[in-house]
Amino acid sequence: MTPEQAAHDLAPAVLRVPGAFMMDGATFTRGGELGFDGLDFYIAGRGGALGDVPADVVAAALVFFSRDVVAPAWDRSAAVMPRRTAAEEWAKCAHAWAEANLPDGVDYGRLACLLGRVVRDASVASAPIFAGWRSLPEPSSDRALALHRLNAIRELRGALHGAAILTVGLSPLEAVIVRSPAMVGVFGWPEPYPEPEPLHDRWGLAEARTDRMVGRNLAVLDAAEREELVALTTALA
Repeated sequence: MTPEQAAHDLAPAVLRVPGAFMMDGATFTRGGELGFDGLDFYIAGRGGALGDVPADVVAAALVFFSRDVVAPAWDRSAAVMPRRTAAEEWAKCAHAWAEANLPDGVDYGRLACLLGRVVRDASVASAPIFAGWRSLPEPSSDRALALHRLNAIRELRGALHGAAILTVGLSPLEAVIVRSPAMVGVFGWPEPYPEPEPLHDRWGLAEARTDRMVGRNLAVLDAAEREELVALTTALA
């Protein structure tokens, strides 16, 4: 299996499995217990990997969210706790979700090992939240560790996809309209919205470029290991 093909085949699990903990009710409940309102824990949890930086830095790193959503949430989070602490709490939610929801019958130790090699060797170029997440404390449980490292790959892919979107001439809003139209309001983009149909070809080109860029980081594994990684993550998705 080539690195590029592996990146393509990994994408569903990379997006869906960590995304499930982010949208889980228990995660929002924990955010409320900590003192966050609504989407603020999401913004502070992901952006907090960068530390206490200005709001525009977080908006730049999140790419697909409007600054009008990111900046107020980021500013409100300052009164709750240091942003790096928020990222650590966000990670703990991921770990707890993994223990409660990931299925039995998966070799999580092996999955964590393969993901760990990719995460350790991956370039941080254009992927600041990935770089920050990689520096957070890792859990001791194999199940939680596998999800922790899978989320690192999610942050890496998301950052590289953001770069690819811009290189094909799409705006973040246009990308959201194509990929996740139901989320466009949550991401903070106001109407009027562009028609998605003329944007699909360029979005497909960006997706192919994303696979190519992510694939470079999977080259640290040999072909058999890449196939094994795909099989293990597919079992989760």
